[in-house]
Amino acid sequence: MDGAWGSVEADWKVILLLILAWYVLLRVWEKNGVLDRWNASRVFGVVLMVRSSKGLTTLDYVAKPRRFWRIYGEVSLWVCLFSMFFVAIGMLLAFVASILSPPTATPPSASELVAIPGLNPMIPLGWGAMAFIVALVIHEFGHGLLARAHGMRIRAFGLLQLGPLPLGAFAEPQYQELHKAPRKERMRMFAAGPATNIFAALVCLLLLGGLAANLTTTSVNPHVQGIVKDSGADQAGLEPWDTILRINGTEIEGIDGFQSEMRQYRANDTIVVDVMHENGSSDTLEITLADKYQYYLDLGWTEEILENQNPPIVPGDAFVGVVGISEGTQGIDRLAGPTSPRFDGGIVLRIVYTPFHILNMMIVPFEMQGISMHPMEEAMLSPTEGILGDALGIGGLLFLVNFFFWLMWVNILLGFTNLIPMVPFDGGHLFKDWLTGTLNRIRRLGKKTRLWKIHPMWVDHISRKASSMSSLALLMMLLFVLIIPYF
Repeated sequence: MDGAWGSVEADWKVILLLILAWYVLLRVWEKNGVLDRWNASRVFGVVLMVRSSKGLTTLDYVAKPRRFWRIYGEVSLWVCLFSMFFVAIGMLLAFVASILSPPTATPPSASELVAIPGLNPMIPLGWGAMAFIVALVIHEFGHGLLARAHGMRIRAFGLLQLGPLPLGAFAEPQYQELHKAPRKERMRMFAAGPATNIFAALVCLLLLGGLAANLTTTSVNPHVQGIVKDSGADQAGLEPWDTILRINGTEIEGIDGFQSEMRQYRANDTIVVDVMHENGSSDTLEITLADKYQYYLDLGWTEEILENQNPPIVPGDAFVGVVGISEGTQGIDRLAGPTSPRFDGGIVLRIVYTPFHILNMMIVPFEMQGISMHPMEEAMLSPTEGILGDALGIGGLLFLVNFFFWLMWVNILLGFTNLIPMVPFDGGHLFKDWLTGTLNRIRRLGKKTRLWKIHPMWVDHISRKASSMSSLALLMMLLFVLIIPYF
């Protein structure tokens, strides 16, 4: 625990020093009038709020089909209310899990707790900053479109910056018009930002699927991603990312070819495997096969679970000692998920699996240490014959793959973070207006049935109190989940 705290303290010292330097620079610019010339101001001491009128003309033009954008706002509202419910449930479950089963893993460093490109080692500066800027513009443009669709004016667009790093963006409305707007219109405006991020993530996923269709593999032979310690493969010298060329002289093509060949052998048999290592050299290994059934029993699997596998795992099944047998397109197929042309499932399964896949993509940078694909996975890819592959080549296609992955990742992060039902997030404003509407319906029902009488001012008072208390409770739960690993 001391080592973890020492690392955190060292990280925070550097971060605080940089923030202090930025604060001094802002104060100098403020006194010299530089911020006034930039139409900028300092908020929260160290955050630079830069305003711009650029984009307002485009906003008015795009917002002209107001009926369309009002329908879009209504769809966005229902998507956000549904998602906000699950975000709140997720936070509550994480809080309860932290109490009942405190984490024992090494706590993250201070830099890993902030989603700032370059500062967080899992979010690369280049891809992260580019994706954050685009996603922030998308978010605020969504707010702006619904504001204009309902007749509310936008004073300016802008960015919130901490040094050169973008922390957020804003569409600055006429606040009197915003507060006087009907509750439903205001809710649509708040929902449009995070909903547009979620829709943009779906578009990015579809584009990744299109790119997956333009990428194939340079080798038909499967490769291994991991080796089980002390297994036959480990003892024979098989290494992660080795490509399996032949087994006992039989050419191995794809995962199906590997599995078909292995069904011919039993535990304790010895096979001769020709492999190509990551560095391009070839080798021939003799591997003694273990018992797959016993291996999974040792991992804690029950006999019933093993029997229900397809095909069932039975005593004597051969086990090489590798995990993650994959084909050469595994990297791009993992990112594209249900939109990949090689996804094994029909249209219904693709639709059902899509939301789970999008959420699962959030852990990719943490699993891959800040990248979307392992370099070996990229090296196994090549462009298919066609207009796009010929025009862009492998370099151009991989550039787009990385760009759309990070744009999808950041849009998911911004969309769902803003749906936390806690002020000042959009979810906090949505929750307050939703609660006000619910209490008003209860008040009208009581008036109609003459069972109870509620004063309108009581509704506003309760909704404000409930919003403040829920925001405070969620903030405490969030801080608890973040801090508990250090104790």
